[in-house]
Amino acid sequence: MDDQQLLRYSRHILLPEIGIEGQQRLSAAHALIIGAGGLGSPAALFLASSGVGHLTLCDDDVVDLTNLQRQIIHRTSAVGKAKVISAQETLTDINPEVGITALKERVDETRLAQLVAAADVVLDCSDNFATRYTLNRVCHAARKPLVSGAATRFEGQVSVFDFRRDDSPCYNCLYPEHGESEETRCAVMGVFAPLVGIIGSMQAAEALKVLTGMETLCGRMVLLNAARMEVRTVRLARDKLCPVCGG
Repeated sequence: MDDQQLLRYSRHILLPEIGIEGQQRLSAAHALIIGAGGLGSPAALFLASSGVGHLTLCDDDVVDLTNLQRQIIHRTSAVGKAKVISAQETLTDINPEVGITALKERVDETRLAQLVAAADVVLDCSDNFATRYTLNRVCHAARKPLVSGAATRFEGQVSVFDFRRDDSPCYNCLYPEHGESEETRCAVMGVFAPLVGIIGSMQAAEALKVLTGMETLCGRMVLLNAARMEVRTVRLARDKLCPVCGG
């Protein structure tokens, strides 16, 4: 690390849990972020500012005026622009040392498998169950840690499914794919703007802990009610009958 890097990341380096070695791990790491919206915005901002060496952003949407209430990586001048390009410009301005790959595409399972294989950690910042289930399957097959977040109205949740560990539960253990989970999009239900900032920032924190070897939320889930500002942590166990990770 040169003098400028030592200065930029000095507050991380001062932490015994990270130090120079941990910061070097971050600079050598590759994070895949699926979704450049409400959750992906703060997650990408903190990973880039923290010095994660390469970020791949994947989102097929464009910036809309309604996004600006909560998707803090985008600016009014970016309305109509691809979200991944808007995010890339913001992140490069914050930390030009970080490599950014911007993919404006809706990825299928085959393409996701390619992207996941190249990453050290994957952040699910998507807004639909179909993507979450597919990403869960792909990350489990590749044994890559998956940092999962979700937020709608005033309620959010974060967990880590670390498939490097044999005892890790998966997203399907929590919400079976053929269960009765109800799709609740913020376009219909609404979402409290700071909530996605909190949840996305927690996803970034868990991803950084994965990359530096710290203890994560694997086996636990944090639930936040932002209306009452109440936080609960629940234990998660692997379902031995789960069609994804059981057996």
